Amino acid sequence: MKITALHTYKLPPRWLFLEIETDEGLSGWGEPVIEGKADTVIAAVKELESLLIGQDPSRINDLWSLMYTSGFYRGGPILMSAIAGIDQALWDLHGKALGKPVVELLGGRVRDRMKAYCWVGGDDPEDEISQIESAFEQGRDTFKLNGCGRLKTLDSHRELDAIVSRIFAIREHFGKKIDFALDFHGRVSLPMARVLLKELEPARPLFVEEPVLPEYAHAYRQLSDGTSIPLAAGERMYSRHDFRPVLESGGLQIIQPDLSHAGGITECLKIASFADTYGVGFAPHCAIGPLSLAACLAVDFVSPNAVLQEHAIGIHYNDGIEPTHYFKNKDDLLLEDGHILPPSLPGLGLEIDRDAVIEGSRLGHDWKSPTWRHEDGSVAEW
Repeated sequence: MKITALHTYKLPPRWLFLEIETDEGLSGWGEPVIEGKADTVIAAVKELESLLIGQDPSRINDLWSLMYTSGFYRGGPILMSAIAGIDQALWDLHGKALGKPVVELLGGRVRDRMKAYCWVGGDDPEDEISQIESAFEQGRDTFKLNGCGRLKTLDSHRELDAIVSRIFAIREHFGKKIDFALDFHGRVSLPMARVLLKELEPARPLFVEEPVLPEYAHAYRQLSDGTSIPLAAGERMYSRHDFRPVLESGGLQIIQPDLSHAGGITECLKIASFADTYGVGFAPHCAIGPLSLAACLAVDFVSPNAVLQEHAIGIHYNDGIEPTHYFKNKDDLLLEDGHILPPSLPGLGLEIDRDAVIEGSRLGHDWKSPTWRHEDGSVAEW
């Protein structure tokens, strides 16, 4: 079997699918995208195409190494996202060729179902209680929400009190019936993070994600030593080399590589195993589409240290188009008592609805990350 073509499809609401075709008629699908930079990743995929045409798609490790090393410059969100989507598609294709789910090709599952959590509250958090109530009635009991909106490098106690009051209102309303994590989204400065983590401890969040920007990852250990809340990060780290210093420092208790940003299944298997040697949990970031989620699950089901799985079903970015829209076996990624079951179909386990993909690609998208400013006019972290 030889690779004959790569095709990209830019799909609403903010996704990018990739199809790898072969001379035997089989196709594999992946999801290479950086949110807000889809066209840039398309260009990177196109640049890698010449390395892949005519190659045996089953030699995934060799092709991964070829893509990673051949350009001399390596790493970073764009190149690693392009490689990630291609890698997902190669694994999908390999599983289909052998008639086996990717999970089985990776040695078989270590669990029978994967605990998942869902998003509530939106970018500038509000109305979480009613959203949690609605989801709780559907059998979901684990959530993530933004810890804050815009926050200055040194903000007032009034602003911090408002954040703390909002989080405690959720805990008081639901008591022990639910669990929730908080995402600081890199919006919180190091001085403010120290204060907020201390103030939020009695609310007992599952973890705090990106307590500070990844540029300040050297401070994770300082923050971790000052709080009992587990700290998590990793959606803006793109290889095992990015994760090495934070794992060695002991500052994170949970890592969150994104399977569409951090080199795909091949690289994230290594990252998960690396974290396991440090006793660190694995909870892949996944705020985009279904192929990315399917890739996450492939690694979750074979990783003993996988603890939670994010998904984009019902997330505020979707604008009416859910991840289930572009494939036919829609029930296979739906939650059952807050869990997702392992795939049963070959490859990544999704039967792509090609007609829906073609129709969606005609619409495309031009999604960009929001731009925020502080009251004084300076640019704020989104």
